[in-house]
Amino acid sequence: MLTIPWRTRAVAPAEVVSLVASGMRLFAHGAAATPTVLLDALAARDDVEGIRLYHMHTEGPAPWTDSDRAGRIRSMAFFCGPSLRAPINDGRADFIPVFLSDIPSLFHSGRIPLDVAIVQLSPPDRHGCCSLGTSVDSARAAVDSARFVIAEINEQMPRTHGNTAVPFDRLDAFCVTSRPLPEHPPGMESPAEAHIGELVAGLVEHRATLQLGIGAIPDAVLARLHDKKDLGIHTEMFSDRAVDLVESGAVTNRFKQVHPGRIVTSFVNGTRRLYDFVDDNPMVEFHSCDRTNDTALIAKNPRVTAINSAIEIDLTGQVCADSMGHRIYSGIGGQMDFIRGAARSPGGKPIIALPSTARGGSVSRIVVRLAPGAGVVTTRGHVHWVVTEYGAVNLHGLSVTERSAALISVAHPDFRAELARDAVFAHEALER
Repeated sequence: MLTIPWRTRAVAPAEVVSLVASGMRLFAHGAAATPTVLLDALAARDDVEGIRLYHMHTEGPAPWTDSDRAGRIRSMAFFCGPSLRAPINDGRADFIPVFLSDIPSLFHSGRIPLDVAIVQLSPPDRHGCCSLGTSVDSARAAVDSARFVIAEINEQMPRTHGNTAVPFDRLDAFCVTSRPLPEHPPGMESPAEAHIGELVAGLVEHRATLQLGIGAIPDAVLARLHDKKDLGIHTEMFSDRAVDLVESGAVTNRFKQVHPGRIVTSFVNGTRRLYDFVDDNPMVEFHSCDRTNDTALIAKNPRVTAINSAIEIDLTGQVCADSMGHRIYSGIGGQMDFIRGAARSPGGKPIIALPSTARGGSVSRIVVRLAPGAGVVTTRGHVHWVVTEYGAVNLHGLSVTERSAALISVAHPDFRAELARDAVFAHEALER
């Protein structure tokens, strides 16, 4: 319990980050919880070098990756957001391919020893505990294993339930802000996304447990589930459309086996409405991503319906979801965790949903072979359902020839003849 006015211990952001020394390994909180004021203050320092900054997706610009700061701070990204794509692909930052469920153990085991965790927290409560707020994911392990913890305490950070508590006494230095969290409102859906949403929603059964993400296709699916009964949510993240389902009564979490009656997530990203929804809401539990994405735990829930996306899929079923050829676009994330968990769930359905084309319809996302350098996130042995605006097919148990035919049937009509022609040569090459 706090016995002193805690705000009297606050200092300026520049003083908070003065604890960081050359050669240290740091962790930065991510998504809506990105501690922007501290990262900006760190990037402004010209007296440090050789720092490694580990993080997932961070919101806003990443000034520490600018070319004039080379050698000072180097991003080591577990997931690549928009601000890191150019630095990673230009060689000014690094990408670490890893399952989301495996990241916490990198910190706990000392495989990646952390000197400092830089986080954004809610103000401390009467028990002397701050909250990790909107992002627990890998931040939980970072706070628990780092030698030092420094923080931006934001008066507008929601206080969330689950494994989110950080004792105020754990902080070595902090500043205080009061700023709105970054917002991502749902966008307008295209006709293709709307049709994909209808097809995927048709695969969702009553009492299913949902894993979903952020973006046009998950939003399109969620918008069409209001007639479902007793849905549950066990996911790595969710956004505003899930709130709609709770308020409509479609989500009750009654039939989940893991944390029944509660939504389970590791982080959220959306609008103020979403942040208000999770604030002090005991129906929503935030846990570390080694728990939310634990395949064995996921599989205990009934009818897990995991909805994930892809950049391209080849005719054997290999799913590329993290790169465009050699160029890193996002990351492995939790796709494989939930694809496998859903496959092992009683009545589960692992789903890869994507538009059939890209670049204004000029290229097919269903291809004979992946682009050179493309990363296989979901293997051909793990893939089950594939959905485009032209249909839904289940590849599980199909031969390579049968898979090719199934995938060509849901490709854009403009590319089907070309895919079928080239697929013949691909099969002949395999036979040789």
